[in-house]
Amino acid sequence: MNALISTAVFGIFLMISGLFIKSKQAIRILAISGVVAAFVLNIIDFRQYGASATELFHGMLSVTNFGLLFIEIILGCVLVYFLLSGKDLANIGHYTGEYFALIFFILCGVVLAATYGNMLMLFLSIEIMSIPQYILAGSDKHNLKSHEASLKYFLMGAFSTGFLLMGIALLYGATGSFDITTMNLAGRPIDAMALAGIILIAFALAFKVSAAPFHFWTPDVYDGAPTVVTSFISTIVKVGGFVAFIRLFHIAFGSPDVDKHWLLVLSIITAATLIIGNVTAVFQQSVKRMLAYSSISQAGFMLFAVIAMNVLSWQGILLYAAAYSLATIGCFAILMKMKDYTYDGYNGLAQKQPLLALMNTIFLFSLVGIPATAGFLAKYFVLSAAVEKGGLLWLVILAVCCAAISAFYYFRLIWAMYFKAGDCQVEEHAITPAFKSVLALTALLVIILGVWPGLILAWI
Repeated sequence: MNALISTAVFGIFLMISGLFIKSKQAIRILAISGVVAAFVLNIIDFRQYGASATELFHGMLSVTNFGLLFIEIILGCVLVYFLLSGKDLANIGHYTGEYFALIFFILCGVVLAATYGNMLMLFLSIEIMSIPQYILAGSDKHNLKSHEASLKYFLMGAFSTGFLLMGIALLYGATGSFDITTMNLAGRPIDAMALAGIILIAFALAFKVSAAPFHFWTPDVYDGAPTVVTSFISTIVKVGGFVAFIRLFHIAFGSPDVDKHWLLVLSIITAATLIIGNVTAVFQQSVKRMLAYSSISQAGFMLFAVIAMNVLSWQGILLYAAAYSLATIGCFAILMKMKDYTYDGYNGLAQKQPLLALMNTIFLFSLVGIPATAGFLAKYFVLSAAVEKGGLLWLVILAVCCAAISAFYYFRLIWAMYFKAGDCQVEEHAITPAFKSVLALTALLVIILGVWPGLILAWI
């Protein structure tokens, strides 16, 4: 597992380099080099392991084509994140090396989430992803809201970890195994202990991906954390939680005689996530807070990949991971260049920075699900997976209605950029030709994936 080793090693290296390298630019370049190295090394793994699943460390890890492809997508999105927002991350405070090191440790947890074969490794992956986030959320030492976000995230995260551990313990008591393939409950009678374990794990993972009604921490944490940190935890970490979610429920609890026990619960969670996320986003005045509620509504669509349990759902979560991460990272990169985070702060952006307005429009189109963008096909795949599953047509109709609601608050931002007069305040010095070039390439990739999804799906 080259990606696992390389992300852990680079994390340690960057943590130590912070003691000796004082140049923020040098540390940022080291971090970008580390992501590129992990990306290349993961391609080597892709060629080495091929299409067949390979168990490592006595079944603790299970390397599959899907897992390696997901890791490749995540590493590519992190590279875009570093290129667009690396300077903002470096400028949070004085501990630049440590900030980038924490990002790499989170990536290490995401790699584990995509390849775990054992419930203990699932727990480790979730905690490795979570603990560095608590630190990053409170990294703005001069902002009390950042301190509040960190404390709230830590307390709620610890609470959800208790649910996860209790669920794992109950499942072990019911099956006598931590291995997710051995504990497959197909053909076994589902007793109260096993059912309680499944539901508790579903609740814990729903918290990690900010699904309703376990989303209550999300708006305050996303709003209080530094914007550059919010950009990362609302994209890379969220989709990392979803790959852990889909992997467990499809492999261990995916048989028809088992899913009938938890399908209704997850369907209700999905419906609540779609409704609460979209309706609440309509009333937000801060674009940053709107994007926080938007991430909740997008989680509702990604939950379709968990409950559908078919080939389309695996393809859908891969495409959704790329489409959602790229578009949201792009939106946040532009937001960080604005001095006013309200809708009014975007008034007249098209006149002052036409390229930024155009790129932001493409990203918002993708989040809405407008055809010819990656977001449209991502939504199409996950909803098609639910239709193919059967019995979920009511939920698909609800999702389409909620997507129509989301158009209101996304297009409200486009309206402000193009049709409202105003003198928006932009950090002109931060909008360099390099930033514009990477932003344009990101938007182009969103369109290419919307026209040619085989760029990703052909590899699965």
